[in-house]
Amino acid sequence: MQVKDVMTPRAIRVGPGEPVAVAARMLSRYNIGALPVCEEGGKILGLVTDRDLVLRCMAANRNPEKVPVRDVMTTKVVTVNCESSLEEAGAKMAREQVRRLPVEKNGRLCGVLSLGDLATTHQYAMESAEILSQISTGLRHR
Repeated sequence: MQVKDVMTPRAIRVGPGEPVAVAARMLSRYNIGALPVCEEGGKILGLVTDRDLVLRCMAANRNPEKVPVRDVMTTKVVTVNCESSLEEAGAKMAREQVRRLPVEKNGRLCGVLSLGDLATTHQYAMESAEILSQISTGLRHR
């Protein structure tokens, strides 16, 4: 199976100039933990997580209505191609210690693949548990 077969299509995204408060409301509204940050054409510039908002804005006592997402986003983004195999994507998640990967097609965002997406694919349920274990083990050693 390929990433495109199990990814969440039509990913919710945010622009780099949007205020952090907008990103926070989107995370809350859609009950998600991360948003790809994309330019107008869909090119991925970064990823903003709930943790980014807390540590880089709120804990720094910055005004979320005035701080743009570009100032708090994570710029080192690990992505996967929609044509990649689920094995490749899972190995990348484990290696990079991430639970979600923005999915690209022709250099543009076309979806998001989460560890949960892999877990709901019966063929990869056990592999998902192993990936989560590898991610968690790596986080303890940072």
